[in-house]
Amino acid sequence: MNRLYRSQMDAMLLALVNCLDHAALSGTSVIPWSSPVLSFGDLSTSKVATLGLNPSNREFVDGSGKELDGPFRRFHTLKSLRLMRWADANAKHLRLIVDSCRAYFRGNPYDSWFKKLDYLISGTGASYYLGGACHLDLIPYATSCKWTELTRRQRASLLTAAGNTLALLLRDSPVRLLILNGNSVVAQFQEIGGIQLEEQSMADWSLPRQSSPVGGVAYRGTVRHLSGVKLEDEILVLGFNHNIQSSFGVTTKVTDAIRQWIARTAGMFL
Repeated sequence: MNRLYRSQMDAMLLALVNCLDHAALSGTSVIPWSSPVLSFGDLSTSKVATLGLNPSNREFVDGSGKELDGPFRRFHTLKSLRLMRWADANAKHLRLIVDSCRAYFRGNPYDSWFKKLDYLISGTGASYYLGGACHLDLIPYATSCKWTELTRRQRASLLTAAGNTLALLLRDSPVRLLILNGNSVVAQFQEIGGIQLEEQSMADWSLPRQSSPVGGVAYRGTVRHLSGVKLEDEILVLGFNHNIQSSFGVTTKVTDAIRQWIARTAGMFL
C-alpha cells in the first residue's frame, strides 16, 4: 500500500472512528467498542469486490456474545487497542485497524459466510483467500442485531453517518467489478448511489417453494459516479436478488448458475 493511499484510508477511518463517540450513532445498535471495518481483505490489490449491508456482530463476538480475543479475534476493538474511548485513537491505532482489515483472510475469517461468496466469484479468477478480491459493506459499522431488525430510522442514521464512504473506497481502489449480494443490498446501493440497475428475470435461478417458486432476478449496470463522487474508472456492477447466505432453498444448481453468469458477464468487461 503506497503512502498516499494509506494517508487517504487513515483520513477516512479517522472520520468514521470519531463518529463512534458522537451522538450521530446513538440509538443505532452499533457496537460502540468495535472498530469500523473499511474492508474484508486487501482493497488496494482487489479487482473484484462483493458488497453487503454491514459487518455482522459475529465479526466481533462469539455465539454467546463474548468479545472475540486472542487467535479468534478478527478486528480491533477499544480493548485490543488499549483505549478508553475512540477520541484517544492516534495514527498508530488507525494503521492497526487498517492492517487488520487487509489481513482479514489470513487470520480467522468468518468462513461459513464468506466461502459461499468466494465460490460465486471464483469464475472471475479472483478470490478472497488467494488474492484479487475483497468484501465491502455499505455501512462500515457492526450492529448488535441484523440489518433487518433495525428500525427505518436506525438504518437512515447509519446510512447518513457512513456518507460517501463506499464511493471514496471504490474511487481510490483498483476494483472494476462490484457484486451485490441480495435484494436488500441492491435496493440500498441504488438508493445511496442515485442509480437504477437493469433487471433481468433468470428462470434457472428460481428457488423451489411448496406454494410457488421464488423467481430469480439479475441486476446489471455500470457506474462512473457514486454518491456524488467521480470514480477513477468505470465499474461494472452485478447483483442477484437471492441472499446467498440466508435465502432459504438456495440450491447448488442455482449457485452454479449465478457463478456462471457472473463469470460470463464479467469476462466481457474486465
